[in-house]
Amino acid sequence: MTRQLSPEGALVHPDCTIRDSDFGAYTEIGARSVILNSTMGDYSYCARGCDIANARIGKFVNIAANVRIGPTDHPTDRASLHHFLYRSDMYWPEEEPDSRFFEARAARRVTIGHDVWIGHGAIIRPEITIGHGAVVGAGAVVTRDVAPYTVVVGVPAEKLRLRFPKQVARRLTELAWWDWDHDRLRLALSDFRQMEVEQFLQKYEGVTLH
Repeated sequence: MTRQLSPEGALVHPDCTIRDSDFGAYTEIGARSVILNSTMGDYSYCARGCDIANARIGKFVNIAANVRIGPTDHPTDRASLHHFLYRSDMYWPEEEPDSRFFEARAARRVTIGHDVWIGHGAIIRPEITIGHGAVVGAGAVVTRDVAPYTVVVGVPAEKLRLRFPKQVARRLTELAWWDWDHDRLRLALSDFRQMEVEQFLQKYEGVTLH
């Protein structure tokens, strides 16, 4: 049975936990995913078992299963790492949780550009920026920013190659096809499917969209 996505927001599969998050049109959240304090742009999706916190995710982002984005840190500069320091109310009813700790954690945002592909089981650390069109290989651990249209792999993730030459990447960024409306995307669908990137750019650069 074909999944029917909606312009009204996300298709959320069973057993998800979602809090303080917003989703654009035609988005999808895979089963058993956890999404906290995050935004997801139009047409983006995550497959099953993803754990995403404190992230700004662009449009047309492809997130494979079991990806972790923005994993939270423990206080390595304190006498103890344990969460009794900041989830104190779980141990002593008269204590309050450490709101300052949680506010600082939530502020460490991951930013993911448009048309990004994040492979199965990848981990993206807090405060990382991933540029438009980048690819993160399966199982990679991203500990520093990823430039647009760059493929990174490994632990820690390192540049493998450019997805396209820099000039082509620049032209795609300037074209910003991810901002086209739904009907315009439909009209260009056969070209997306069949044309090489240079052909596509030659056809659509400088074209006025209606």
